[in-house]
Amino acid sequence: MAAYGRGSLVSARDEVLRRVREATASATATPPARESREPRPGDVDRFAERVADYKAVVERCGPDEVEARIAAALDGAVAVVPDGLGYAVPGSVPDDGLSATDLDGIDAVVTLARVGVAETGTIVLDHGPGQGRRALSLVPDLHVCVVRADQVVADVPDAVASLDPARPLTWISGPSATSDIELDRVEGVHGPRTLHVLVVG
Repeated sequence: MAAYGRGSLVSARDEVLRRVREATASATATPPARESREPRPGDVDRFAERVADYKAVVERCGPDEVEARIAAALDGAVAVVPDGLGYAVPGSVPDDGLSATDLDGIDAVVTLARVGVAETGTIVLDHGPGQGRRALSLVPDLHVCVVRADQVVADVPDAVASLDPARPLTWISGPSATSDIELDRVEGVHGPRTLHVLVVG
């Protein structure tokens, strides 16, 4: 039976690592991005239908109607708004580093979206301007989210191709919901009880 000393193991390890380095020398650091397809006819309609399937409220409107629709969705509720929202929300509270306790005392949040996915009815936030930090979309009871028609993509691969993987991402498919062992659905346990989506355009 052959004896293997420490020196033999180290040299075998070095040999394995050398072969791995040679094999991966020509590999790219990241896979090439999948080219996003143009939206298909009906993608925006499909997105609205899928979002509604999740028991979210969905409204279609024009760009000049957004502020009025936001006000109607809030119906007097106090909303926190992130920097860069771009819409006037009367009586809103700016997010200046509000604590989770502060956010829990606020009725609603109004945000923009980064992407809408037609196939799954999913809204993606990357927490850029107008979207705010993740806690904003998780703590208040009502989330009003504005999605432009030109942000709607066909499917999840198209969404992933359009997103920066280095950014924090929140994927939202309807109001927060969970179910117990008997499959009784409970909404709002770990996020908004109500999702109100304005599809613009």
